[in-house]
Amino acid sequence: MQWRSIVVGLVVLRLSLSCVVWLAFGLGHNVSWGFNFPLNFNLQTLDLKLFKDETEALKGNSWSQRIPSGKYDEPRTSCPKIGEDSPQKSYMNFYDGNKDEYVKRYNTFPDTLKAQMKAQAKDMFYFGYDNYMKYAFPEDELNPIDCQGRGPDVLNPSNININDVLGNYSLTLIDTLDTLLVLGNITEFQRAVKLVIDTVSFDKDSTVQVFEANIRILGSLISSHILLTDPKHPFGDVGIEGYDNELLHMAHDLAVRLLPAFENTITGIPYPRVNLKTGVPADSINETCTAGAGSLLVEFGILSRLLGDSTFEWVARRAVRALWSLRSKETGLLGNIVNIQTGQWVGKQSGVGAGMDSFYEYLLKSYILFGEKEDYRMFQAAYESIQNHLRRGRESCNEGEGDPPLYVNVNMFSGQIMNTWIDSLQAFFPGLQVLSGDVENAICLHAFYYAIWRRYGALPERYNWQLQAPDVLFYPLRPELVESTYLLYQATKNPFYLHVGMDILQSLEKNAKVRCGYATLHHVVDKSKEDRMESFFLSETCKYLYLLFDEDNPLHKSENKYIFTTEGHIVPIDQRFREKQWEDLFPLEEGETPEDEPQNPPRNTSNCGRIPDARRFALPLKSVYMRQIDHMVGLF
Repeated sequence: MQWRSIVVGLVVLRLSLSCVVWLAFGLGHNVSWGFNFPLNFNLQTLDLKLFKDETEALKGNSWSQRIPSGKYDEPRTSCPKIGEDSPQKSYMNFYDGNKDEYVKRYNTFPDTLKAQMKAQAKDMFYFGYDNYMKYAFPEDELNPIDCQGRGPDVLNPSNININDVLGNYSLTLIDTLDTLLVLGNITEFQRAVKLVIDTVSFDKDSTVQVFEANIRILGSLISSHILLTDPKHPFGDVGIEGYDNELLHMAHDLAVRLLPAFENTITGIPYPRVNLKTGVPADSINETCTAGAGSLLVEFGILSRLLGDSTFEWVARRAVRALWSLRSKETGLLGNIVNIQTGQWVGKQSGVGAGMDSFYEYLLKSYILFGEKEDYRMFQAAYESIQNHLRRGRESCNEGEGDPPLYVNVNMFSGQIMNTWIDSLQAFFPGLQVLSGDVENAICLHAFYYAIWRRYGALPERYNWQLQAPDVLFYPLRPELVESTYLLYQATKNPFYLHVGMDILQSLEKNAKVRCGYATLHHVVDKSKEDRMESFFLSETCKYLYLLFDEDNPLHKSENKYIFTTEGHIVPIDQRFREKQWEDLFPLEEGETPEDEPQNPPRNTSNCGRIPDARRFALPLKSVYMRQIDHMVGLF
C-alpha cells in the first residue's frame, strides 16, 4: 500500500506543477517582461483564453523586433476595427468603465482642483524666479541649495557641461522673459526687459555652444521683441515707452557673433562652439551633433525676416541641407555625430532623443512658420524613416497584441538596435507627433514616459527598457514630458493629462524643492540633489505646467496662433514670416529638377479638436494597455 501512496503522491505533484506552469506562462502571449524573453506573460488575456501559434504572434510585436511592414506611407492615426469574433474583444470588455481603477482615477478633474494646480504652478515659478533675482542676478544661474549665483567655470574651460550654456549674460533672466507674460505679470516683464537692455552685453570673452546660445538667448530676445511690438497685443498693452527695438538689436549682435561658427567648414555644417569676442577657438573640434547643427533655422530664419537680411537664414538652411544630404541611402536615417569637414558620421546612432531631437522638431516648425515646402518634404521623409526603422511594438496604439509602441536607437545604415535605453529628451516626441497630426501614436508613447515618471517621481536621463532600470540616474528638471502633456491636452481635452500634470507638479514640489529654488536630482531613486537650477526650468517646465491648467490664458483665447520654439519661447504664426525680401536662397541650377512636392502638406491649423468628443472623457489609452505599460516599467 505504501508504494501506491507514493505513486499517487507523484501523480498529484506532477499535476500540481503542470497547473502552476500553465497559470504562470500559459495565459497568453505578446507582452514580455520588459524585453522579448522566451517565457512571456500577458496581462491582457484576463479571460484565460489560450492562443495558438505564440511564436508567430510574437514576431514583429516586441521591442526587439521590427514591425514587418512595407513602406510607411502615412501616420498611424487610425486603428483596425475589432470584429465580433476577435480574441481581443473579450478581454478588452473585461474593464467596465464604472469599475476600472484607471478610469476612476483619471476620468474627471474638477475646476476647483484645476485652479489649485494653476496657483501651485504659478507659485513654483515665482519661488524660483524671485530667488534667482534676489541671490543670483546678474549671474547666469541660481544655485538653489547654497542660494548663490553661478557663471561660467573660468578656472576649467573644459567643463562644457557648464560653459556651453553659461556665457556671463544673465541667462536665466533672458530665458524667462516671455514666461512672465504667460503668467500675466506685465509690470515685471517690462522691468526685466529694461534690466536686460541696461545690463547685458555680449562683448564677453565667453566660449559658448552655438545651439544653446541660439535657443535660450537669441530665441528669447526675438520672442520678447515680437510680443512687445505685436499690434494684436495678446497679453494686453505690454509696450514700453521709448522702446526702440533694443531687444532686436541685441539679437542681431549675438547672431553676428555666432556667424564665425559657419565659416571655414567644408560642408557648411557649423562648429559647435564660438567665443563671443574672438570667434571659433583655435582648438575647436570638428565634430558636432545633428541637433546642435540642424536646429538653428527657426530663430535664424525669423531674425532674417525681421531684419530683411538673408544671411542668418541662409547659413542655417545650408547646414540643414548639408546634414540632410548625408542621410543613409538605405534607411533614410541620419546619425547623431558628424565631422563638419569630411561629412563622415562619427556617431552612427539614429534615434529621436539627445543629439537628434530638435532637428526633426525644427523641420516641421520651420514649415509651419515659413511655409517652405522643402522643410515639410524633409520632415515627411524623416518621419517615414523613423516609423519604418525606429518604431517597435504593436502596430496600433489602442488595439491589438504586443508590446506598446516605442522608438529605439538603431544603426543609421542597418536599422539594427544599438542599445536598449531611451533618454528623457525623447519625451518631447509625443508633442511633435501632436503637431504633425499623429495623435494616436503620441498618446501611446507619452503613456510610457508617464509610467516611468510615476515609478521614480522624475525621468532618469536614460532608462534601460530591457533591464527596467535607469542607466543614467540624474534629472535636471527637464520640460519635455510636461511639454508633450500640455500639447496632448490641447489636442484631446482629456482630463487624464491634467492628472499627469498634477503628478509632475507634486513630484517636483516633493523631490526637488530646496531652500532657494528647485534643484537638479542627482539620483532619481534616492532623490539626492545637485546644486543647480537650469534656466529651462523657469522658461519651459513652469510655463507648460501653468498653461496646462490655465484654460483662459490669452494664448488659448487669442485669434492669432502661436508656436513654441524648442526652448519654449512664443512665436506667432504670422504672414510676415512667410514673406521674404530676397530671392530663393537655394535656386535650382540649370538642368536640375525639384524633388517631388510633398503630398497634401497640412494647413497650419490647430490639431486641437481632432479627437472625437467620446474620447475626451474616457481614457486616451485603454486601461488594459495602461496596465501593461505600468507592469513593464515595474510599477507592479
